[in-house]
Amino acid sequence: MPKLIRLYIVNVAIGFALALAFVSAVVWFDVGGLWHLVTETEMGWLAFIMMVVFNGIVFAGVQFAYAVMSLAEPEDGPKGGKKQGVTAQLAPVHVGAKKR
Repeated sequence: MPKLIRLYIVNVAIGFALALAFVSAVVWFDVGGLWHLVTETEMGWLAFIMMVVFNGIVFAGVQFAYAVMSLAEPEDGPKGGKKQGVTAQLAPVHVGAKKR
């Protein structure tokens, strides 16, 4: 299997696992009355599955984006200027004003 495909599958699985943990915590702590929705209604399990899938899409995308951005090689070049020999001085600015 190509490395990029393996990277994608692994990070999507991690994202969905994080989404499952997140949704479980939200339901467990009864945020917005979700515990009642999931446990007391007939189709509560569907609401739980939908929250996991929709959050899983977001979490998987973020996880994969983080993994791809982490692949970049560190830059060994200069990390920005040190402003050596530069001194800032304030200069007066004259603005002409006209009478009406």
